[in-house]
Parts: sequence; C-alpha cells; structure tokens
Amino acid sequence: PVAARKELCSTTLNNQYINMKLSLISFLAATGYATASMPGTRSNPFAPKVSANTAASAYTAKLVRGAKVMRSLEGGDDGEIDLTNYSIKFEKCQFVKEFAGEEGGGEDGQFLQTKRFIIFRLCPNNSCGSCNYDFGEYLVDLETYLQATTEFVEEKQEAMCETCNDCYDQAYNNDGGDDNNGDNQNDCSSIDVSTCYEECQNIENMEDNGYLDASEFIECQALENNNNNNNGVAYYAGAMCASSGSRIKIGVFTDEDCSILAENMDVESMLYGDNGAMKLSYHKIKSVFPESDCVASCLQEEEQDENNDGNNDQAAETAEICQTLYEAAGKCETNLAATSKYTEAITDACSYIAGIKISRSNGVLDKSMAKGSKVATAFIVIFGVAFVGLAGFVYTLHKKIMDAKKAPLLD
Repeated sequence: PVAARKELCSTTLNNQYINMKLSLISFLAATGYATASMPGTRSNPFAPKVSANTAASAYTAKLVRGAKVMRSLEGGDDGEIDLTNYSIKFEKCQFVKEFAGEEGGGEDGQFLQTKRFIIFRLCPNNSCGSCNYDFGEYLVDLETYLQATTEFVEEKQEAMCETCNDCYDQAYNNDGGDDNNGDNQNDCSSIDVSTCYEECQNIENMEDNGYLDASEFIECQALENNNNNNNGVAYYAGAMCASSGSRIKIGVFTDEDCSILAENMDVESMLYGDNGAMKLSYHKIKSVFPESDCVASCLQEEEQDENNDGNNDQAAETAEICQTLYEAAGKCETNLAATSKYTEAITDACSYIAGIKISRSNGVLDKSMAKGSKVATAFIVIFGVAFVGLAGFVYTLHKKIMDAKKAPLLD
C-alpha cells in the first residue's frame, strides 16, 4: 500500500508538472502573439535587422524613382488628380544624414550624405489653422518644394503688382478723370494702393537698394563675388533648414553639394555686388513656410472672363503647384477621412516621415523623442513578472518530483 501511494503521488506530481509546462508554453505563445500585434513591434523576430541608415537610403532611392499617382478624387476617368478641396500647409523642414552607399566614401572621406526634405500636408480648405482631420501628409525634397512654391509666390506677386500699379495710376495720375475704367475701379476698391505700391517698388528696385533675392540660391551654387577674402577656399550657398525645422534660410557650405555646413559663417558677409556688400531679401521664401496658414489653395483661380459674357462655368481645376508637389512626393494618407472620394490611399512614405519627425535639427536621430508605447511597456513589465513567477513555480514543482523519486520506500 505504501508503494502504491508513493507511485500515485509521483504520478500526480508528474501530471501537474506536465500541465504547468503546457501552461507556460501557452502563456508564452499568447504573449508573443499579442506583442507582435502591437503597433511598432516587429511581426517577425527572425527577420534580418535593418539599420536606420540603410533603411533611409533605401527609401530615399524609392522616392527618387517617383511615387505612384492616385486616381482622381472625384472618380474621373482621365486619371488626373483632383485636389481642389485642399490646400498646401508647410509642416517641417528636416535634413537627414544617411550612409552614402557605394557612391559615397570617396576621396574626401565623406561616408555620410545629407538629404533635405520638406514635410507638408494637404488640408481641407476650411481647416488650414488646425489641419487635424481629413488630411494627407507628404514628403518631398527641399529643392523641389522651394522651386514649386517660390514660382507660385512670384506669379502671385507679379499679378498683385500689375493690379497695384494700374490702381496707382488710376488714383494719382489720371486725377479722377472720365477715362477710368469702371471694372478697374471695382478691382481697386479693396486695395491699399499706397502700401502695395511701396512694396512693389521695393521688389522692382531690390538690387539698386543693395539686396539680392534669396530664392536665387535655392540650388547650391558657388559664391563667386566674395571680395577675395576667402584665402583661395571655395564656398557655396544653398537652402537649408533653420530654427529646428520651422524656417528655411540660405547657408554657407564648403562643398559643391551644399552638404557640409560652414559653421559660424553668414552668407551675407560673402555677398558683393557692383556697389559693394549685398544683403538677402527673403520676401519670396518667407511666404512658403507660414506658421498657421496655408501656402496655397489647390483650386486654380478662375481666369477673367475676357469676353465679358458671364460664362465662367468651367470645371474646377487643380492648381499647378499642387499637381507638381503631389506627383513628386512620398505619400502618407492614413489620416484621410473615409468620406473623401479617394479610390486608393497611398501609405508608402508613412514610416520614413515618422522617422524624420524624431530627428534632431542636425539630422541625427534623437532617441529621446522616440517615445515608446505606455501600453506596450506595461505589458512587457507584467509579462516579465509573470514569467519569473511561473518559472519559479515550475522549478519548485520539478524539485519536489525529483525529491520524491529519490526518497527511500517506507516499510
């Protein structure tokens, strides 16, 4: 009877041990599945690791090949993009240092290359101030963004100055005569002639007043007229991010790609014209990164009815600036409302944009800004405590079984 009881006891302990092992395996499988399902976790723990540099370089190459174009928002058959209900909103300027790959690491020993990007949004026309619902987020290189937006600003300025000059002539040169055109008078009623005329004159006479247009340095170019004070060292000027990405300015660089910043050097100290030192005018560039407003509406402004027949009932068209930037950009359209008539939301740039947002102003990844999920952290802690406790219980049970097997039989 004693032997039978001991055998029964040993069998019971073995069954409990097996059940605890199965419970532990089930627990690990369940927690592993839950962790893999969390946002930001890797679904395949055995997948090869990808560094930030190689991932960034790979994605940059993908952007260069061009993003696919979305079909018409309004369901058109011509394949053109209809963005007329949206406006462009500047979000951030950021430059990122990446591994140069096979083309880098040349004679100058530079294994990192600098990529400059603009993150912008397409916001509903009535929500430029907040833009927190039904928006798309996009990534484009700095030069493309500046070329498209400053061209838009220049065209807008030219149209404004043309109207302003006509209104000025009408107000001050015609002495209110009968030759005034009624339509022009209506156009001038909402214009502060004295203010706009002074602004337009400053733009027209910019160089005579000792200024250069900063938008002329969007593309990286050598500083030639630098008064021979550089001791034979070549310097270059180009656009760069400033004020932690909230602004854009022209900087001085030591390489022809404007990749290596010349620290503590001011571009205006190196600009010289026929009349001596020159300064930069940011009257165009400052218009492409407004703090709380949109840069431009994607609804093409209606052309004037040249025939005066009142027939302006043309289909709405997307402005060229929006077409250009949309087609060139990497896209993250996960925040578009379901009511938007998109036939396909493109998300190819979401991960890269998220990575750029946690980069420092010097282009290096800032780990302190990569905030982890509180839910995931809490789950990991709970899992760790439960795992240790369960492992200890299994060890104790296993020890009891082994001790029972070693104990001598009772008479």
